[in-house]
Amino acid sequence: MVDHIVKILNTKQITDNVKSFLVEKPNNFNFIPGQAVDLSINLPDYKNEKRPFTFTSLNEYSNLEFTIKIYNERNGVTKKLGELQNGSELILSDPFGAIQYKGKGVFLAGGAGITPFIAILRQLKKDKALKGNTLIFSNKTEKDIILKEEFDQMKKEGLEVIYTLTRELNSKYENKRIDEDFLKQKINNFNQNFYICGPIRFVGELTSILIKLGANPDSVIVET
Repeated sequence: MVDHIVKILNTKQITDNVKSFLVEKPNNFNFIPGQAVDLSINLPDYKNEKRPFTFTSLNEYSNLEFTIKIYNERNGVTKKLGELQNGSELILSDPFGAIQYKGKGVFLAGGAGITPFIAILRQLKKDKALKGNTLIFSNKTEKDIILKEEFDQMKKEGLEVIYTLTRELNSKYENKRIDEDFLKQKINNFNQNFYICGPIRFVGELTSILIKLGANPDSVIVET
C-alpha cells in the first residue's frame, strides 16, 4: 500500500463526541462508497499509530471527508485527532474494505458504525435510488444520533428510517436493543441484503440472528 500525506482543511462538530474532517484528496485517488483507509497523524509519536476510518464523502468530491467518534476519555489517536487544527497533516493508506453496496436491503448500524453507510446512502440519494432500502440505526440517546437531519431528509426521498434508543426513553423513537424480536417485528422479508456495522458484539449477534431467521449468509455484508 502507498502512503499519502494530506492536510486537514476544516473540521466540524457533528455531535458531542463526533467530528467530521475535511482533508485534501491525493491525485488519482479513487474509492468505492463504504471503503476505508488506515489513517495516522503525521507527528513522531503518532505516525505509526494507524487506525481504520471510512470515507463519508463521495468519490467524485474534490476533497475527502471522514466522520470520526472522538474518545476523549482515552489518551489515544482519536483524542489527538480531536485536538488537531486546520493544516495538520494526516497519513492515509490506499482504500480497502468489505462493505460495499450490493443491492437493495437493510442497513443495521450501531452508533459510529453508521460511518460506512453514510457514503453509500449519499450515493444512493444522488442516484435517486434510496427507495427500497431501510436504515435501522441504534444509539444510546437522541443526542448521539449522527447526521439525523440528513437521514430524515433521505426518509422524505424514499429511505425507510427506524431509530432506536437503548439508554433513553423517548416516545419519538423505538426504545430497545436490536435483537431477534425487534428484527421479526420490523422486517417481513429476510430474503434480501443486510449490511451490518457497529461494535464487534453487535455485528456478531445480528449476523447470527439474521441467518437463524432465514437470511442467506452470502447476503449478510459486514466489515471483515
